Amino acid sequence: MSAFVQGPVTVEVPATSANLGPGFDCLGLALDLHDTLTAEVSASGLLVEVEGEGADALPRDERHLVVRAMRAGFEALGVAPAGLVLRAVNRIPQSRGLGSSSAAIVGGLALARALVVDGPATLDDATVLRLATAIEGHPDNVAPALLGGFVVSGHDGDDTWAIQAPVAAAVSAVAFVPPQGVSTEVARGLLPAEVPHRVAAANGARSALLVAVLGGATAGVSEPLLVRATEDFLHQDFRAPAMPESLALVRSLRADGHAAVVSGAGPTVLVLALGGADSVLDRCPAGWASYPLSIDHAGVRTLAS
Repeated sequence: MSAFVQGPVTVEVPATSANLGPGFDCLGLALDLHDTLTAEVSASGLLVEVEGEGADALPRDERHLVVRAMRAGFEALGVAPAGLVLRAVNRIPQSRGLGSSSAAIVGGLALARALVVDGPATLDDATVLRLATAIEGHPDNVAPALLGGFVVSGHDGDDTWAIQAPVAAAVSAVAFVPPQGVSTEVARGLLPAEVPHRVAAANGARSALLVAVLGGATAGVSEPLLVRATEDFLHQDFRAPAMPESLALVRSLRADGHAAVVSGAGPTVLVLALGGADSVLDRCPAGWASYPLSIDHAGVRTLAS
């Protein structure tokens, strides 16, 4: 039977932005903004402490998403700790389209495997990805949270895949985060069941172009090409009723030549740039927060004790 490690374990897990415009449910990018989670096995019970984002709203019991993910990880490892202590320092805004739930899921699974002596060997990244996708429902955020960088992912039933794609060193981002969130369920509920074939084809072409542009694959890559590559036809405009201010900001920024998109299910607006993105910081609406961000290339990682 596997033994638990002695003392606490700490992991750091990044924020993520999914879709990036046209890459609906398949493209995701890890960002240099992190939640820090510390857990240890105790003699009995469950103690959950939360600091930072969501501290006044998140549950402190088995409903906490990190705890749920840890339980799934322990079950996969065939162990059941007598008790747990969890301390979460949250920096990723909640319900804003920056992957806070994916960070909790991937972070919880990473904690579970780090707390078991042979956990890292038994619960490899492919297994973590499958478990995380089963909890989250789709891999576009959990994959970059796990692996870091720019990730192309998908799933078909239990078959889940994720491939890291190149991302040029020049790529940076700014996130504009509104004060109020939108649930993923509401945002998804606004999408049509079908789109015309020509729309799907146009969107597929933009997604393929975006992979090439972010990877810096050609000498002709430019900011105008990045704007074209981030053009979406599948989801953003349909979600405007739930986040009109976000869509208005996206349209205004794009009209001025900036590659602005709705981050994930929104309502955060993400601006991608091939050089410094600081030039758009003055476009942050009143009452919103701005986060200049680099790309996180590490994904979830266990910190030294």
